[in-house]
Amino acid sequence: MVISMLKLDTLNDTNVNTEPFSYIVMENFLKQDSLDAARKDYPVVPGPGSHPPSGLKIHGGFKLLIEALLGDNFRKSIEKKFQVDLEGKPTMYTVRGFCRAKDGKIHTDSKTKIITVLLYMNDDNWSSDNGRLRLLNSSYNLDDYFEEIEPKGGTVLIFKRSDNSWHGHHSFEGERRAIQLNWVINDAVVEREQGRHGFSSKLKRFFNK
Repeated sequence: MVISMLKLDTLNDTNVNTEPFSYIVMENFLKQDSLDAARKDYPVVPGPGSHPPSGLKIHGGFKLLIEALLGDNFRKSIEKKFQVDLEGKPTMYTVRGFCRAKDGKIHTDSKTKIITVLLYMNDDNWSSDNGRLRLLNSSYNLDDYFEEIEPKGGTVLIFKRSDNSWHGHHSFEGERRAIQLNWVINDAVVEREQGRHGFSSKLKRFFNK
C-alpha cells in the first residue's frame, strides 16, 4: 500500500532537466485517492514557516505518504534519475501550512543538502498569480525564470542542490501546504535543522495560544 501511493513508474520515465541545474517537475505524482487521504490527514501547523514532525500529529493517510517518501523504492528512483549515491545518507522533512509575505526569497538551499523534494498538498488548482515557485537564472531577479511551478496538490519538484539552483516566488500570504524532504550530508545537519525548526515551531504554538 505504501509503495502504490507514489507514481514511481511515471517518475522513472520522466526525463531530468539538466540545465541550468538538474531537476524534475511532475504533476500528479500521487494517485488521487492517496492525495485525498494525505490532505484529509494533513497535520495542523501552528503558523507559517517550516515545522518538523516532532511537534506535529503525523497519522493516517499523511503518515503513509511520509513512509512512502522515506522508503527505499523512492530513494532508489532518485539515485538512478540524478546519478547520486544516497545509501546511508540521512533524511529530514518539514511541513508547511502557511506563507508569510516575507517568504519566497531567492535561494539555492544550503550546501549541506544533496537532494530537495518539494511536494505540494494544496487544492487541485492554485488561483493566485503569486506563490508560484520559479526556477531562476540568477540570484537577483524573480522575473528571470525558466520554469514556473503551480503549487497545486500532487505536484512535485525534485532537484539536485547546486551553487546555481536558484528558486523563489513572489510574495504570498495565506494557506500554502508543502512537504519538504531532503537527503543531507550527515546526521549533524538533521539535528541542527530539525532542532532549529522545532524551537521556532514551539514559539509559534506558544504565542498562538
